[in-house]
Amino acid sequence: ERVTVDGREASDQRLVEGFQQVENARLQEPSISLTYFEAGTLCALWCLANATLDIAILEVGLGGRLDAVNIIDADVAIVTTIALDHANFLGNDLEQIGREKAGIFRPLKPAVLGSQSLPPSVLESAIAIAAHSYALGTAFSHSAGETVGNPWCWHGLAADGSTLSLDGLPDPGLPIDNAATALQALALAGVTLQLNTVRKALRTVTLSGRMQWVGQWCLDVGHNPHAAQYVARRLPAPPKGGRQWALIGMLNDKDADGVIQALLPSITDWVCVTLEGERGRSADELAKRITSLGGHVYYCADSPAAGAAKLAKQLAPEDRVLATGSFFTVAELLAMPLPQATPRAR
Repeated sequence: ERVTVDGREASDQRLVEGFQQVENARLQEPSISLTYFEAGTLCALWCLANATLDIAILEVGLGGRLDAVNIIDADVAIVTTIALDHANFLGNDLEQIGREKAGIFRPLKPAVLGSQSLPPSVLESAIAIAAHSYALGTAFSHSAGETVGNPWCWHGLAADGSTLSLDGLPDPGLPIDNAATALQALALAGVTLQLNTVRKALRTVTLSGRMQWVGQWCLDVGHNPHAAQYVARRLPAPPKGGRQWALIGMLNDKDADGVIQALLPSITDWVCVTLEGERGRSADELAKRITSLGGHVYYCADSPAAGAAKLAKQLAPEDRVLATGSFFTVAELLAMPLPQATPRAR
């Protein structure tokens, strides 16, 4: 699990120390068993508890209500978007998924709703426990700037109910809904939003594996149709004469058809890669799905690294590659030097 304090990832030594503390506590009589995620979450919380922090941001995984991180009573809770994912655990009912996600809300605490397309069950759950809801489009909003140089502006509420506005905010290269939601959550947590500081943060923010460019490669961990639609909208066309490749590897519990359909209009050629493990999906299965939907599969590889090696022999300087479909796909590629085409001599 990734633990970052003041912009620096926790060292191996610190994580090992944290896991040892968790293990010592686990073995106290009566001893208990912990899942992988429970142990990882407790280690992360130990690392944060032993740092001098003004604010801690915790990502709640999977369903929300039953996730290990939800042992913490958050001062501010956020739900961003809800889409069909982890269907074998959460089912295909968005209303029920919304109720599970809303399980991170707490009575009388702010609940920030970061999408205007959430199922009604999210707001209903907040109201049911008397959480104070702040919804995008009502309590806070964003809009395009009025002049060139003012890409967008944000309007929201402070914890005391007073109105706040920030103008001239740069595009962070990430969903503006999410950026606006983060600003609203910080305001409710008591953080003073200074305009110049916010502008600098939005100009410099990066998320590893989210529309991350490495030379000709764009790496994005999106693994559901909603994320794929966002990538398709933001993916620039390759230079004239270039091909838009996609290297894709997905787990077997993801909606592969939905992801492929979202990306299909943007992709010229596909390289399918196998992800190993109990939840892995074969490259051949992905290839069959892409072909049945009208896409052109160039090659099937046994791993993301093997797929990248095959592409190394094909890339032209004008080509671009989108690597996507899973955290596992992107993580393997980020751990290696990605091949780049050699510019042609003039």
